[in-house]
Amino acid sequence: MANKTKKMKKLSLFIFFFGITSTGFCQLKSRTFEEVDSLQQIQKRKIIVFIHTDWCQFCQRMKATTFKDQEIIEKLNSDFYFVDFNAEEKREVTFQKQTFKYLPSGNNVGVNELALQLGTIDNQIVYPTLCVLNEKNEIIFQYNIYLSTKEFKILLEKLTK
Repeated sequence: MANKTKKMKKLSLFIFFFGITSTGFCQLKSRTFEEVDSLQQIQKRKIIVFIHTDWCQFCQRMKATTFKDQEIIEKLNSDFYFVDFNAEEKREVTFQKQTFKYLPSGNNVGVNELALQLGTIDNQIVYPTLCVLNEKNEIIFQYNIYLSTKEFKILLEKLTK
């Protein structure tokens, strides 16, 4: 009888873990620019850069909704390199053999040069900004407004064609 109970426990655990993985509790893989540089050497992909700040409400909403959608997560993980980039990143960032620094603009306020380079549209940077780079790391798309889950899925569809 004890042997049968052990088998039932093992079967229950197997079903539990299989259930978790098959329902797709998939995490969005966010890369650094340094990682993307290395990964592009192995496999070329488009890069999607989500440029945001901690204080931007629309940025936080996109993080809580759009980037939590399982379909979006799976598409980003399989077809793109995704970079979640805080525009106010104070550490130096190296991308394409170039170093980008934090530019202070006031008391504990500033922006990283790379955020400016990738996120500036019509001479200003607005958050959130989505920047898509092709396999040669050239900007092919910029958008600086909140994107809902539905809108983001449409964008991903267009980018994979």
